Amino acid sequence: MFWRGVWGYLPANIIQGLVGFGAILVFTRLLSPDDFGRYALAISITTLVHVGAFSWLEASMARFWAAERNQGLADHFTTVYRTMAVMTAAVLPIAGLLLWLSPIDDGLKLAICAGLVGLPIRALTKLAQERYQAAGEVSKSAAMDIGVTLGGFLIGATCALMGTGAASPLIGMAVAPLLALPFVLSGELRQAQGGVHYRDRLIGYARYGYPIAAGLGLSLIMASTDRFLLEIFMGSAAVGAYHAGYSLSSRTLDVLFIWLGAAGTPALIMAWERGSREAFMTAAREQASTFILIGLPAAVGVALVARPLAEFMIGEDLRSVAASVTPWIALSALLSGMTSYYLGQAFVLGRRTDRLLLTLCIPAASNVILNLILVPGMGVMGAALATTTSFAIGLLASIALGRSVVVMPIPWTALSRCSLACGVMAGAVVLLPAYGGVPELALKAGVGAIVYTVVALTLNAGGVRDLAIRLIAARTGRSMTA
Repeated sequence: MFWRGVWGYLPANIIQGLVGFGAILVFTRLLSPDDFGRYALAISITTLVHVGAFSWLEASMARFWAAERNQGLADHFTTVYRTMAVMTAAVLPIAGLLLWLSPIDDGLKLAICAGLVGLPIRALTKLAQERYQAAGEVSKSAAMDIGVTLGGFLIGATCALMGTGAASPLIGMAVAPLLALPFVLSGELRQAQGGVHYRDRLIGYARYGYPIAAGLGLSLIMASTDRFLLEIFMGSAAVGAYHAGYSLSSRTLDVLFIWLGAAGTPALIMAWERGSREAFMTAAREQASTFILIGLPAAVGVALVARPLAEFMIGEDLRSVAASVTPWIALSALLSGMTSYYLGQAFVLGRRTDRLLLTLCIPAASNVILNLILVPGMGVMGAALATTTSFAIGLLASIALGRSVVVMPIPWTALSRCSLACGVMAGAVVLLPAYGGVPELALKAGVGAIVYTVVALTLNAGGVRDLAIRLIAARTGRSMTA
């Protein structure tokens, strides 16, 4: 089940990754360093508002759709969509008033305003997408996701060319889902016809959804504290440079872990609920080995090519500082991915989301304290060190607290062999000449990938040689049958 999901989710995640890198490539050139920094702050603020106001409803749409299907979905849809309307009417005026009263510059205000206007629009499309996923309508969900992502990028880039500054990407993120709503919203609202809004039902949704929203909020605090402190101590340009380097390295690892996690989480739950303990441990160890096999060289590789990658992807005014923090953010993204998509599954499997929140509180608090200590004296590099250290603390907290719920095996053999393969890869890449730009990036990435693959196959790191043999045998068997 795990490997079927891995291959099935691959095309969609490739598209998401390309769009993410395209956004870095385009907006770091079309926006000034100050405007790119304002955009980073605005997206952090509006995302926090979205999580607090709407994420719990999105989670409830997905979770309770299956439970309500046999009893009639009209009440479910009525409760979700009416609450969505109430939250919009309550939250947006308050947020708008606070924005109007806040003593920030007009460019940042405009960007935040564009983000706030887009919040209910994006929430409506997200509700429809969550319903598609719950119903198993994968093609509809994927088509909406890809269309909104591509549309938002193209509209945002057009706005940037027209000179709308920091608000440009957020305008794209509002207009693209707005264009999609006529195709999806009427069909979703029809399912609410004749439904009744039940207070008890809503309370149940809140009890389920708000712990998830709280967890997302803590994760966002970890990812945003450094930007706000950099704005206070160093200004918007420093925020822009840091956000460029952060996005460049974290996006690479995020795409990999989202891809693997989308396949891995359902497979782990299935193994836990339906299999023996031995079967679960085997499945968990295989997933952890795969995460390390792919994630570790990705993080090391990004660190090794940080300078030529920044020269290719990031605008000239931002690339030097961005390249300096990229290796640290790559390490933090690796630690975050292993914690969220593997070690943190112990609390999901054991149904102890209260402890999951505790494990998120620990690194979030550490991140705030470390940023307050390091950013005033070290600036952007202090923010990067604080982020990496806090994610390391979070990983250790997940291991320590998770063992009392569900013991997630750590594949030490795979970790040691993959680390050795990465060491050989790093040695080979360091010896290569530094041409700069695309030639250096292509040479080092190509040689690094080849060296790591050869060494990993030789060592059978993460069971990669066994997997390759199984795939070749399966392919040969199908060819012979045909």
